[in-house]
Amino acid sequence: MKILFLNQFYWPDTAATGQLLSDLTEQLVTAGDTVSVICGSASYGAVSSAPPSKVRIYRLKNSAFSRKVAGRMGSYLSFLVGAFWQSLRLSAPDVVVTLTTPPLLSLIGLMIQKLRGARHVIWEMDVYPDVAVDLGVLHRDSVAAKLFGWLADLPRRHADRVIVLGECMRARLLAHGIPDNKIVIAENWAGRNEFAGLGRRESPLVVKDAISILYSGNFGLAHDAKTICAAMAELDNRQTGGNAFRFTFAGSGSGHGWLQNFCREHKLRNAVFQGYCERQDLDARLVSCHIGLVTQKNECLGSAVPSKTYGIMAAGRPILFIGPKDSTPARIIEQYNCGWQIECGDVQGLLELLDCLSAQPELIVAAGARAYRAFIAQYQRSIGVARILAIIGSESAVESTAGAQMASS
Repeated sequence: MKILFLNQFYWPDTAATGQLLSDLTEQLVTAGDTVSVICGSASYGAVSSAPPSKVRIYRLKNSAFSRKVAGRMGSYLSFLVGAFWQSLRLSAPDVVVTLTTPPLLSLIGLMIQKLRGARHVIWEMDVYPDVAVDLGVLHRDSVAAKLFGWLADLPRRHADRVIVLGECMRARLLAHGIPDNKIVIAENWAGRNEFAGLGRRESPLVVKDAISILYSGNFGLAHDAKTICAAMAELDNRQTGGNAFRFTFAGSGSGHGWLQNFCREHKLRNAVFQGYCERQDLDARLVSCHIGLVTQKNECLGSAVPSKTYGIMAAGRPILFIGPKDSTPARIIEQYNCGWQIECGDVQGLLELLDCLSAQPELIVAAGARAYRAFIAQYQRSIGVARILAIIGSESAVESTAGAQMASS
C-alpha cells in the first residue's frame, strides 16, 4: 500500500510529532508498504543522529520552523504551498495522513483526497483553532477564529478517520460537530522497543538525599509554570538543612525562558536548566530523576495532550501532573496509580504533596514501578504503532498488532 504523510517535523528533527511519525513510518516500510513523507527542514530542537529508514523523504526548502510569530506564519505558509505542489508531483497514494503542523495542513489532505482519490486520515496532535483561542492568540468570537474553525472542520467532516489523543480531545471535536463515527482515540507512546525501559533496568529508582524532579521537552504557552514556580520559591525559602528537592528543566520553548527569568530574579538555588538531548540519550536523562513533571493549563484541556507523559512511564518514574483532572495525563495517573495530579494554582496542595513524598520516599518508588508496568502493557512503541496502523488500514496492521500483543504479554 502506498501511504503519504504530511507534517512539518520528521527525522532527523526530534520534535515530538516528528519522533512519533518516524516510529510509525519505520514499521510501515519494514512491513513492505511504500511510504513517502513531505516535511520541512530540521529546525525545531535537537536533531537525531540515528540513520534514516527507507522512507521516501521530500524535504521542502525555505520552510524552517521559527518560534517568532512572523517567522512562524511565514514558515507555515511556505510549507502549506510547498506541500501541495509536491503532493501533486507524486503518484497518487492509497492513503494520505496529515498531522497538525502547520495548522490547516488537513486542507492539503482534503485536496489530495478529492483530486487523487486517496483515503484521508487526520492525526490530530493539537486541535485548531481551539488551542490558539485558549492561549489568547485569537479571540473566540473574532472573524479570524470563525474562519479558521470553518476551514479546520471542513476536512474533518470529509476525512475517513480523525485520530485524537484522548477522551478530552474527542470531546473537543464532538463540540465542533464532527461525527462521532469518524473519531478514533489512539494515545501516543514512548521510545523505540530496543531502548524502552533500558535505563530503568540499569538505574533502578532509589530515593535518597534530595528528590529530583525533571521537566523534559518543550515548555510552551500551553503549560502551567506559575504553580511550580511558586512551590519552588517556597521550598527554597525554607533553607532548612539544604533543599529537599531539586528541579531540572531540560528543553526549550517560550515558557522555558520565562522559568529561567523567574528563577534568576528570585535567586532560586533549587532549579537548573539544560537544553535538548538526542533521542537516544533521552532515556538516560529521564532515569536520572525521581519524578517526571508534566503541566498543562486548564484552558487547553482537550485542545492539546502532553506527550511527555509516556516517556516518563517508560523510564519507570512516577508522574507529577499539574493540570486539569479531566485531562489524559490525569486519567492515566488515576487509572494506574502511577503519580499525582495537582490543580493549576493549588500551590499549597503541591507543597503538602511534596512534603509527604519527602517523608515517605517509598511512595515514589512504588508509583514508579506501577508507571513502568502500565507503559509495558499499553504505551510502548509496538502497541502504540499498532493502534495507528489499524486505523490507517495498513496491510501490516494485523502482523503489528499480533507482535504488540506478544510484547505486552
